[in-house]
Amino acid sequence: MRYTGPKVRLSRRAGVPLTRKAVKYFEARPYPPGEHGRATNRRTIGDYGVRLLEKQKLRWYYDVSERQLRRYWDLAVGRPGRSGEELVALLETRLASLVLRAGLAPSIYAARQYVNHGHIAVDGRKVDIPSYQVKPGQSVAVRDRSVRMQPFVAAAEGTYADERIAPYLDVDHRGLRFTLLRRPAREEIVVPVDEQLVVEHYSR
Repeated sequence: MRYTGPKVRLSRRAGVPLTRKAVKYFEARPYPPGEHGRATNRRTIGDYGVRLLEKQKLRWYYDVSERQLRRYWDLAVGRPGRSGEELVALLETRLASLVLRAGLAPSIYAARQYVNHGHIAVDGRKVDIPSYQVKPGQSVAVRDRSVRMQPFVAAAEGTYADERIAPYLDVDHRGLRFTLLRRPAREEIVVPVDEQLVVEHYSR
């Protein structure tokens, strides 16, 4: 199951802010949630706990379920590249992930909702599946019937955009559209996870 509780709580459990909104909350309370959060020493967890937490961070960052992440892992293992890098690339090229990365949504949760509610089109056709794998050369845009909605008006003004646009995307914020230019390289993907620990977790 996907986590549906308070999102900032996940950042405090992960030990890093997983969303923009979580940054200021995490800075104010940089310790795990719960009654004994302040007394928790992250350094005392064993090797298994370290690898498990890294896998959870990856899952929370992309807002996928345990079953989905396992499926992506199985796909990554079957690819010719390094399994960890392939796993991150698969997650990054999900439609919801790219809607966020292009600055059309303020968070991965909003991006998933926009896709689910039919506001996003791929190559001119509505796609309402957040896990849809976008291929290089495909163009993604906010549908015409949705462009006047307040969140997309804000996106058109660059409100949600990162300071540096991902090099594998060609983004037109004013037009509320972007194109995936090529498959992203691992060093280009900004995600606070050591994927090698995730590989070790699944390979144990």
